[in-house]
Amino acid sequence: MRFIFPAVLATLAATPALAAPAQYGALALSPAGDRIASIDSGTGRTKIVVRAAKGGAVLASYDPCTTCSYSGLTFAADGTLAFLARDRAKGDVTLDIVEGGSVRAVATIRGIAQTPRFSPDGKRIALLVTIGAAKEAGAAQAGVRQVGEIGEKNDEQRLAVFDRAATLGADAVVPLSPAGRYIYEYDWTPDGAGFAVTSALGNGDANWWVATLDHVDATTGAVRMIAKPATQLNFPRVSPDGKSVAYIGGLMSDFGAVGGDVWTVPLAGGTPVNVTQGAKATATSIDWTGGGLRATLLRSDSAEIVAVTDKGYGPALFSRPASFAAGDGRAVFSADGKTMAMVMQDYTHAPAVYAGPLAAPKQLTHDNDAIAANVTARSITWNNEGFTAQGWLLAPIGADPAKKAPMVTIVHGGPASASVPGFIDRGGAAELIRAGFYVFLPNPRGSYGQGQAFTAANRRDFGGGDLRDILTGIDAVEKVAPVDGARLGLMGGSYGGFMSMWANTQTNRFKAIVAGAGLSNWVSYYGTNGIDQWMLPFFGKTLYEDYEAYEKPSAIYHMKNAKTPTFIYVGERDIEVPPTQSVEYWHALKDQGVPTSLVIYAEEGHGIRSPANALDLQKRTIGWFEKYLGKAQ
Repeated sequence: MRFIFPAVLATLAATPALAAPAQYGALALSPAGDRIASIDSGTGRTKIVVRAAKGGAVLASYDPCTTCSYSGLTFAADGTLAFLARDRAKGDVTLDIVEGGSVRAVATIRGIAQTPRFSPDGKRIALLVTIGAAKEAGAAQAGVRQVGEIGEKNDEQRLAVFDRAATLGADAVVPLSPAGRYIYEYDWTPDGAGFAVTSALGNGDANWWVATLDHVDATTGAVRMIAKPATQLNFPRVSPDGKSVAYIGGLMSDFGAVGGDVWTVPLAGGTPVNVTQGAKATATSIDWTGGGLRATLLRSDSAEIVAVTDKGYGPALFSRPASFAAGDGRAVFSADGKTMAMVMQDYTHAPAVYAGPLAAPKQLTHDNDAIAANVTARSITWNNEGFTAQGWLLAPIGADPAKKAPMVTIVHGGPASASVPGFIDRGGAAELIRAGFYVFLPNPRGSYGQGQAFTAANRRDFGGGDLRDILTGIDAVEKVAPVDGARLGLMGGSYGGFMSMWANTQTNRFKAIVAGAGLSNWVSYYGTNGIDQWMLPFFGKTLYEDYEAYEKPSAIYHMKNAKTPTFIYVGERDIEVPPTQSVEYWHALKDQGVPTSLVIYAEEGHGIRSPANALDLQKRTIGWFEKYLGKAQ
């Protein structure tokens, strides 16, 4: 379970003196590799900007709807740009294309929509639509009220196809794929006759973990199963010859938090083959180009661009201790696979668009060049129990190396995820550092970046080896940084919230804890959350088949050991980790006489999105750590 964590939210009210860095969202590269489109924000009104891939000159910009937000930038083979414009007040999304420099609507969807893609010949556009959506797509979004007959009606994300020349009103939109089947991702086949999709029957939020790889006929909508992988899967991509489908498969805890190996299977159907088995790296996105299969990897502390063959990953074509991002993967590629584009950032460099040859992309945007770093960052690697783990140590600029300071360890969600570099500007982590705290971001076993064996190492061992890795990582930090071992704090959201709650019952090393949307009781959680299928790959059996496995990592069974003051928070409409988990834990701490506070944020889901709520949470978090760890400065 990932968490929308205020440490990465742009909470503008938090530090009003700071200018927000420019952001480049939904980055797309034309098939010819000559133009880049992005949604630019932070430098004025948000708009769609088209740049030359060589030199970065702005060629055009579009902002056709002053009340809309934009998403889903995509190019046709002939270079035509399409995108989505959403008007929340009207409750609709418009699929727009740019023709002759003018924007024209192709279709209006009453509800929500995402991921437009042109057919190979450019004459049609496919789109994932949720007509009459009751909530935002994804389990991390705020859930609908649980009243009336429960579980009988769910939002359905279906595949729709539109003629490029059409102009359709909302009432004329008819999905192609059948009702009752939720489509998560898709890719056109090269002949335009169908799609490779990941899909599941029933509740889309709950059933992604058991999704199958399927084929949908582009004319009839008929569905044929290609494969039923034993892993979770993302990024279905059809080969240029139309014979095979590649995808990323692995042990994943969240849709969108992609990590695994690269698998291939015949489009006609068959048994998937892991072509990168045993690699000490995690694939985070793939694209099948005319020049071959390309992938982005996380390998320890670095992101990489590599080619993939049936013999595995090739050597890194480009590597940086940074994070990559784009609209359709971590990087996007030209049709021939020779040119790429991405948004790159790290802890000390704000986002910038890069593009060019795979081995030597050049920086195209410079809006953020003058923004100074707010932290120093250091990659920390350590060994524990036969595993090599990695994490990041962030320190205040100008910290006195002779003066010991308190440190807060932030555990990422997932557990199948990773803390990767991102510019520290504002929000929770930034404010901790500004207050003088060191921040440690460990990637213990169960994380991405070291290969599938490492990711799977905490299966049926939540709070065991991963907690020991975190504690050993703190030991490694204390050897190289002036951290006061008597003033250690711990925080995290979702799985990181579980770890924060659990650690309180396993060690007295931390003197203050902040737990967001945490799990305190896996037994009661199993029957009350909205995504129970995610646990089966990790626990191996349902609760009703193996109570002991779920009781073992439940903090609620060990509360007499909990001594550390803990601030707890959660969203009122969190369906991934319902508020009852936080209430249980808060009640147990109160009964034990342990200092605690619980805040349930109104209307929030699995994460705190409202700027006002994020600011309140930030103040409470800083106040809690300063109260129990002492002020750092």
